Amino acid sequence: MTVPIELVIFDCDGVLIDSEVLSMGVWQQLLSEHNVTITRDYFTKQFLGKSMAHVVASVKADFAIALSESDLSHFNQSLADAFSSALRPTDGVHNVLTSLKVPFCLATSSSPERTELALACTGLAPFFINNRFTRSMVDRGKPAPDLFLFAAKSMGVSAERCLVIEDSEAGMQAAKGANMRALRFVGGSHFNTPTDPQDSVIVSWTMFKERYAELFDHNSNSDLL
Repeated sequence: MTVPIELVIFDCDGVLIDSEVLSMGVWQQLLSEHNVTITRDYFTKQFLGKSMAHVVASVKADFAIALSESDLSHFNQSLADAFSSALRPTDGVHNVLTSLKVPFCLATSSSPERTELALACTGLAPFFINNRFTRSMVDRGKPAPDLFLFAAKSMGVSAERCLVIEDSEAGMQAAKGANMRALRFVGGSHFNTPTDPQDSVIVSWTMFKERYAELFDHNSNSDLL
């Protein structure tokens, strides 16, 4: 018998917020100044779901470029500008958060500062007050399971009763390592053709609500925003 889900753990970038295309654009612009062009595929494989430290190491290993503190400061400011002007929550996630019957939290590879900005820009901050967990809280980032295990422990729920929703391969690996059930959300605009038929994949929040109907209050009056 499958144990019930008592906690939903959301990744932030690309899951709660449609941020990855913005991030990719800023990285492409920054690296073009070093005469490097990165493709969508490279971004997805090397950057998606990874910490800044991992991204910096990848750029150094693959392109022999040591990004400076000035580069990273420029990236952070450019991304903050992009977030302030263009960042949106993923379609339908507001309805999910207002109608879930079980507790939920977020666990992200982003910094606390970037997470705060992202939630503020998208109006999602009120949903995540004492239930947000960032890479800075653990020794190892995704694909290590540390962050998800830390989030579950902090929320008082055992790993086997957690459901992780991720968009990155690193995040899915982390969930597997934590012995948690996981869904890959491919409804963000950084996915070209979200048609993967696997049971572990959802292409929209409507699909999530249909597949996990028992987790939701279906008397909720919230609109699918």
